[in-house]
Amino acid sequence: MRSLLAGVALLLTAVAFAAQDHPARGPAQASKGRLLAVGGGGTTDAVCKRAIELCGGPEKRMLIVPQASGAEDAGAGSVEFWKEHGAKDVRVLELGDREKALAAIREADFVWMPGGDQSRLMKALLDADLVTAIRERFHAGALVGGTSAGAAVLSSVMIVGGDTADLKSVRGAGTLTTAGLGLWPDAVVDQHFVQRQRFNRLLSCVLDLPQLVGVGIDEKTAVIVHPDGACEVLGDGSVIVVDPRGAQQRSAKAGELHSADGLTLSVLRNGDRFSLSLPDQR
Repeated sequence: MRSLLAGVALLLTAVAFAAQDHPARGPAQASKGRLLAVGGGGTTDAVCKRAIELCGGPEKRMLIVPQASGAEDAGAGSVEFWKEHGAKDVRVLELGDREKALAAIREADFVWMPGGDQSRLMKALLDADLVTAIRERFHAGALVGGTSAGAAVLSSVMIVGGDTADLKSVRGAGTLTTAGLGLWPDAVVDQHFVQRQRFNRLLSCVLDLPQLVGVGIDEKTAVIVHPDGACEVLGDGSVIVVDPRGAQQRSAKAGELHSADGLTLSVLRNGDRFSLSLPDQR
């Protein structure tokens, strides 16, 4: 069954690439907002403190978007967690009434998406027709972040199907992807990165989509993306950045081994900074 699922994932990815279903780089839009991508495994006190500072302080309104979880009380634990870390006005996004949901998003200074299943989260937001509202709130200046699945959805191309990914080779269409929120259009985010040994799946992904930079974030570690594109690392673990944009790459069909020279690899830790801008864009 596992091999069958892997084969299906490979086929679906290849079809998606052929159909150009991935909005990897949408129209450029200046954003006033910041992103906070946490790799899962716990959000540290330092990351929480910085998040509250970035959104404007503890009095600002925080909205939990818990739909990555299938639990009935999804969001309650996050409300308690953030209040313990200083946030005073923390609410949960409810999808039953779209107008109320839209108002909640438009009034939020900090939108936070806890972990779970990123596909479930995106489906819920798409079905409720709330994706545009989140994008608009981000572009208007809100801090938007998440951990684990909540980090994976931030990019335009989102890695899915963790159980079906090929972790033992680097092959064409070896990583299943779909559309994310599109708030970080130059990147594709992978989470629990070092802990779960996901380098091969991120490498396969960016070689399939060489216009994107892979950002692998380990547990208890965050990347903050500022409006000018500057990024900083905060937390206990590593961030691995794989940039294929200047590589010389030989074509590989779905299932074939990739071949490329000249990729750029960065291994970053707490306090390090980086940018995804190309040299002629700086």
